[in-house]
Amino acid sequence: MPFDAPVPPQYSLYRQQHSLAGDIILSGVGVHSGETADIRITPAPIDHGIVFIRSDLATDNTIPADFSNVTNTQLCTVIQNASGASIATIEHVMAALRGLGVDNAKISVSGSEVPILDGSAAPFIAAIDAVGIIEQAAPRRVLRILRDVRVGDDKSFASISPATHSEFEFQIDYPGTAIGSQKYDVRLINGNFRHDIAAARTFGLRSDVDQLRAMGFARGGSLENAIVVDGDEILNTDGLRFDDEFVRHKVLDAIGDLYLAGAPIMGRYHGHRAGHSLNNQLLRAVFADPANYVFETVASVVA
Repeated sequence: MPFDAPVPPQYSLYRQQHSLAGDIILSGVGVHSGETADIRITPAPIDHGIVFIRSDLATDNTIPADFSNVTNTQLCTVIQNASGASIATIEHVMAALRGLGVDNAKISVSGSEVPILDGSAAPFIAAIDAVGIIEQAAPRRVLRILRDVRVGDDKSFASISPATHSEFEFQIDYPGTAIGSQKYDVRLINGNFRHDIAAARTFGLRSDVDQLRAMGFARGGSLENAIVVDGDEILNTDGLRFDDEFVRHKVLDAIGDLYLAGAPIMGRYHGHRAGHSLNNQLLRAVFADPANYVFETVASVVA
């Protein structure tokens, strides 16, 4: 698709591409693997995009952050290259980069999973804030949705439709628990990802923990990096960061998953009891037909 068509002013926070102004390093445990790893995010040149690197592997260790490289979506998003090198749980750092308007970055991970940190995107935001981001001498591009696209069924689905902004709507339903039914609707503008979404943590049910660990998941999960719900009780002594933190985290995940399109999406996403699998299916459905989208360069700044 052509990349030279201008985008109306409201489409993006930034006219130009952006990268980090310096390196950041964070360390922590993988929520599923239980393995400790370092993550290092460094500046990247114009048009580089977001690329992951398995720094513990000597060769064939780069994995572009692209929806077509997603190989597993069970409880997290996993990307893998042709040589079999993979990195799991990329969605939170991807959401942070999208929320701050970072187009180009190299992300080195010293293991097979991005550290979960506190279960949200807030630690990534704080680390990037500490070094800052820089404007680059090239226009930013966005992916504008031209037609309605939907995947899933009546019980759970993900859809995207044309819109003049980047918008996310999500509903979840966990009857008989402290989560209950929640809905959240947000337009990404004026940096609101930072204060409205970034701090929302991942969550799970206490009744599922033993089964998940038997399946090889949640081995690094704890009350330090996840909200744990036991019936109508929240086990975390510090409680919730938002009354509707659960659904806000689902929006966070969707923002990260959809940034695997390779550019900010200008369209309205709607997730109903959706997850990583439906998010990736949605991107594949969008790109399956060129009539669904167009890449365009950003014309001006809105904030």
